[in-house]
Amino acid sequence: MIRTQVSRRLLLSIAASLVSADLFAQAQAGAKPFEPQVGQTGKDVVWVPTPQALVDKMLDLAEVTAKDVVVDLGSGDGRTVITAAKRGARARGIEYEPEMVALSQRNAAAEGVTGRASFAKADLFTTDFSDATVVTMFLLPSINVKLRPKLLEMKPGTRVVSNTFTMEDWEADETATIPDCDRWCTALFWIVPAKVEGVWRLDQGELELKQQFQNVTGSLRAGGTGQALSNGKLRGEEISFSVGTAQYTGRVNGDAIQGTVTSGATKNAWRATRAARTP
Repeated sequence: MIRTQVSRRLLLSIAASLVSADLFAQAQAGAKPFEPQVGQTGKDVVWVPTPQALVDKMLDLAEVTAKDVVVDLGSGDGRTVITAAKRGARARGIEYEPEMVALSQRNAAAEGVTGRASFAKADLFTTDFSDATVVTMFLLPSINVKLRPKLLEMKPGTRVVSNTFTMEDWEADETATIPDCDRWCTALFWIVPAKVEGVWRLDQGELELKQQFQNVTGSLRAGGTGQALSNGKLRGEEISFSVGTAQYTGRVNGDAIQGTVTSGATKNAWRATRAARTP
């Protein structure tokens, strides 16, 4: 009798489990897949998709190739990462919302780029993306500015592209607007500049440089007199400026610059070494 009661209880338990599993499967089958809604709230911003035409323009400005590592900050549904991967780049998205990450992974699989596109559920302020050669983003200006110190510490020559929003007084090197567009139509492009502020020793004198992002000012002192620089610019590691009628171009490599100075029909090499800073 006891054995019979135990058997009945076991059978009832198994039956209940089977019913529960069946109901769960039915519920899962009837559940709609996640679909993001324009304006849905996230950790730092609401989600608004970048038009595909602007995604293409952003990657065009950055001249993305198969040699690049592209990181999209706040990658949403993954379209920028997927487009970069289709160009042969290794691309990854940093996205805080787990449902968006899962959606991006499904989208990448559907486009056949899972080998080159990856997505991480992570906070863009605490995640290391220093290996990127291209950084893309569609974030608010306040967030761009908060990220700016981190971007400026990246390797000189790293390309940064933003949908619509600026870096405040770090002016874009280039902008581009797509035609026949109602909203979110402009891409802004920066190249992380080398750090050149300081005093540099040249064979012909002393070069003092001051820097405001990619803009360079200063003076060249030679033979007891000084001349102001004009048209000073940085484009990654490339530096150019004028002193009087002489045109200087060069490449910055840490505490050394090497390049060419042209004056009229004369062209000569020039070199400079940054002076040690006093404590």
